[in-house]
Amino acid sequence: MADEILLDFSPLFRVYQNGKLERLPREVFVPPSLDPATGVQSKDVEIAPEINLSARIYLPPNADRTKKLPLLVYYHGGGFIVESAFSPFYHKHLNHLVAQANVVAVSVNYRLAPEFPLPIAFEDSWRALNWIAEAEEEWINEFADLKLVYLGGDSAGGTIAHNIAIRVGSDKPDGFNLQGIFLNCPAFGGVDPIGCETAEEFKKKAEYSEKLWQYICPSMRDRNEGWVNPGKDPKLSGLGCQKVLVYVAGKDSLKDRGWYYNEVLSSCGWKGEIECIEVAGEGHVFSVITPDNQVGINMIKKLASFINN
Repeated sequence: MADEILLDFSPLFRVYQNGKLERLPREVFVPPSLDPATGVQSKDVEIAPEINLSARIYLPPNADRTKKLPLLVYYHGGGFIVESAFSPFYHKHLNHLVAQANVVAVSVNYRLAPEFPLPIAFEDSWRALNWIAEAEEEWINEFADLKLVYLGGDSAGGTIAHNIAIRVGSDKPDGFNLQGIFLNCPAFGGVDPIGCETAEEFKKKAEYSEKLWQYICPSMRDRNEGWVNPGKDPKLSGLGCQKVLVYVAGKDSLKDRGWYYNEVLSSCGWKGEIECIEVAGEGHVFSVITPDNQVGINMIKKLASFINN
């Protein structure tokens, strides 16, 4: 029957026999605002309207045209297939992050799979970064210091941030200086299981992960391609920044992929500095879900220090 489930990728989405795609997290658009809790202002901008590529820009409460601030380019998570830069989670998270770190932030609303399979999310994110570097947008031009650019993201967004930094290292674009990247529970993978992935109870998660990667990127050879598994990327030593901050969560099945990233980046010949922090007792992208509880606040404070020191 047409309404029978063909593929079930709960809790992200389902695909039905008739081709219908049902995204399970309800899509909610939160408008830009002057946030009363943080004093952060936001507005939405079009980057490439012909492909529906857009972003939300955030200004901290003390933004001053006479003293430009670091710029954080943020990529949201959601398995490359759900969520947006305009969802309640990401709007609240960026408000808290921008207020605490005292940065200008651009949260990129890249196009989602499966309608736009990978590598389109990477291409959109690269296009957005180059649009930012042109500094023609008013808030970026007046308030952001393009010599102090950082990339960040959670889950799939962390994977994007890493891959954009790899491209910065190889292409060496003009117009900005990438200082560092922040990866929150990055969604990396690999053919061979590591760490907690070797446990018997992980087998179903491994099957789910393999099918999901293939669904969002049908052209993928396997999960050892360098953009999925940085340990297999010959360009890793050319990562285009000087410092990296990685957060992993103790209860997250992706935890050991974050530690593995720390290991391979530290030993590949890259000349920068990396710090990996594990937060015990927390689940995947905990700080995005609760940026205003103590563990979320502590993580955002650490990120603020990473950007401003």
